[in-house]
Amino acid sequence: MKVGIISFAHLHADAYADALKQIPYVEFAGIYDEDADRGKAKAEQFGVHHFTSLEEMLATDIGAVIICSANADHCYYTLKAAEAKKHVLVEKPIATNVEDANKMIDACKKNNVKLQVAFPVRYNPSMIEAKKIVESGKLGRILAIKGTNNGSMPGGWFVDPEKAGGGAVMDHTVHVVDIIRWMLGLEFEEVYAEYDTLIYDIPTDDCGMLTMELTGNIFATLDTSWNRPPSYPTWGGVTLTLVGTSGVLEMDAYGQYYQVFRNDLDKSLWAPFGGNTDLYLVKDFVDACIQDKPVKVKGEDGLRALEVALAAYESGRRKQPVKIEEIR
Repeated sequence: MKVGIISFAHLHADAYADALKQIPYVEFAGIYDEDADRGKAKAEQFGVHHFTSLEEMLATDIGAVIICSANADHCYYTLKAAEAKKHVLVEKPIATNVEDANKMIDACKKNNVKLQVAFPVRYNPSMIEAKKIVESGKLGRILAIKGTNNGSMPGGWFVDPEKAGGGAVMDHTVHVVDIIRWMLGLEFEEVYAEYDTLIYDIPTDDCGMLTMELTGNIFATLDTSWNRPPSYPTWGGVTLTLVGTSGVLEMDAYGQYYQVFRNDLDKSLWAPFGGNTDLYLVKDFVDACIQDKPVKVKGEDGLRALEVALAAYESGRRKQPVKIEEIR
C-alpha cells in the first residue's frame, strides 16, 4: 500500500515517517508540505518523493495519507484527501472546533474512506494491560481517576491560539480523555477547568487543571501543563491512577526507559523501550485500510475528546462547570 504524509508541521511526523519505513508491505510514497523547503528537506531525509503541490500528491495512486499539519489545518487537508478517495490518519486533536470535526467525519463517510485519529497511547502495552484488568472486574466499581499529561512547551504554532486552537489544555487533554473513554467505555458529562499562562511568555495557556464528571458518578482530574523545563530528560509523559472499590491501579505509559548520559549534550536523556506506540498506531491504520476493517480510533472518538477540551476552555472563561452537551 502506498502512503504519503501531508505536512511535517507537527512534532510526531518524523516518528510516523520512520514507522512507514519499517512496515514491509508499505511504500512511503512521498511528502507534501505547505512549507516547501521543509518538505524538500524531509523528503531527502527519508529518501522519498517531494510533491510540490497537494493536488499532485492526491492525483497519484496512494491509498492513504497521514496529516501532521497545524491543528487548524486538519479540516482542509482531510476534506481534500477524502474528496480524492484517500484514507486519512490525522494527528490529534481532530480539529480546533466541533464544526470542522463534523465536516471531516461527514466527508470521509460520504467518500467511503477511513478516518482515524492519532491517539498512540491506546497502543501502549501498559495501557492495553490496564484495560484488561479493568474489564476483568478486579478493581471493582471505579470511583475516581487521576491523570497527568505533562510535557515541554513545544513552541512554534503550538502556542498560536489560532493555529493550535488553544495551548497546553488543547494539546494534552485529548490524549487522556480518549484513554479513559476507551478503557472504561464511559462518556464525559461535565468539566470544570482552571488554566493560565504561568511559566512562559506566550500568548496561550501553559498550565491547566481539569476536574471532570463521567457517567456512573465517576470523577476524574487531569493536569495538562507544559511544566517540563528544557533540561528535562524527555518531552513529558502520561500517567493514570484508577481508584476502585476493590483496588487501585497505577499506570505510567512511558515509564520504561534507559537513562543515557552523553558528553555532547547538556542534559541526560531517557531512551524508551517496551513498545513503539507510533509504529503500532500507523501499522494498525494501514492494516485496517488494506483489510477494509474499521479503524480502532474513529473520527467520533476524536470529536468526543475535542469536546472535553473545548468545554474546559469554556469553563475557564465562565469560571464555572460546563456540560459537554453545551459544546455540541
